[in-house]
Amino acid sequence: QVQLVESGGGLVQTGGSLRLSCAASGLTFSSAVMGWFRQAPGKEREFAAGIRWSGSSARYADSVKGRFTISRDNAKNTVYLQMNSLKPEDTAVYYCAARNGVVLTTVYRQYDYWGQGTQVTVSA
Repeated sequence: QVQLVESGGGLVQTGGSLRLSCAASGLTFSSAVMGWFRQAPGKEREFAAGIRWSGSSARYADSVKGRFTISRDNAKNTVYLQMNSLKPEDTAVYYCAARNGVVLTTVYRQYDYWGQGTQVTVSA
């Protein structure tokens, strides 16, 4: 059974930083594409960042480019999202996702597994 468990969310002021972690179990982590999505109240779930199995290729939404960094540690079956220069519009529930295959897609329906989400709140 695949499990993705996020941690690291919380309340932070504008301009602050947070690091999210996602621990994976039950899948071949080293060959999975991992992604971070977010969903604000009343909005659709949107892609934030993704990374291929090798870690050599990452992709970001324009809204987070230059502020967020995704990384992975295949030895620990963990993916991270370092979030800097946070803004109130970054407030959302952040979800970790995994998909089998090599395509680093931004489409949430193309991901096979999901975590329960972690709340990130950025105060003005």
